[in-house]
Amino acid sequence: MLETAALAAGLSWTSGFRLYLAVFTAGLLARLGWLHLPPGLQPLTSWWVLGLAAVLALAEFLADKMPGFDSVWDGIQTFVRIPAGAILAAAAFGQLDPQWVVAAGLAGGTLAGTAHAVKAGTRALINVSPEPFSNWVASFSEDLGATAGLLLSFFLPLLFLVLLLVFLGLAAWLLPRLWRGVRRLHGALGRAAARTRQPAGRE
Repeated sequence: MLETAALAAGLSWTSGFRLYLAVFTAGLLARLGWLHLPPGLQPLTSWWVLGLAAVLALAEFLADKMPGFDSVWDGIQTFVRIPAGAILAAAAFGQLDPQWVVAAGLAGGTLAGTAHAVKAGTRALINVSPEPFSNWVASFSEDLGATAGLLLSFFLPLLFLVLLLVFLGLAAWLLPRLWRGVRRLHGALGRAAARTRQPAGRE
């Protein structure tokens, strides 16, 4: 049960910012015999699922390195990552009673949504900087964090769950500040756009 919970949580959490990497890594490790997946997640080992996940993971890797476009990508992925996190978590518990499946889906969607909100909010603020290096550092840090988190959830489940609790505590502290920062940024951009349009309106 602990291993299943860590697996579901790891896939859901990683889905919040690296969905396709999570699917590809889990499927490939299971295909190689290094990871046991519950029956509900066995489709991840299909060659066509692995191929599609690999292509999308590469596309996401490249899109995430482009300042500005990464925020557009995150906006689109809001409608993909969170439902996918819920589905993956529910599938991990698919062999258990239905109430466990529903609870896992709700928890998985929440984890994916929290991770996605932290990523999207942080990157929106970082993109204010004109230089691309902070964006690249953040993106590569997310790549490494996603890979490390997945491997911990697969092979050291207890340690992963402890670290996940730490992340959730930090997210609870960080998200309100990110929200205020994004609102201030949106307001500043709106005022700047209004000042730009004002002379043309007077003419």
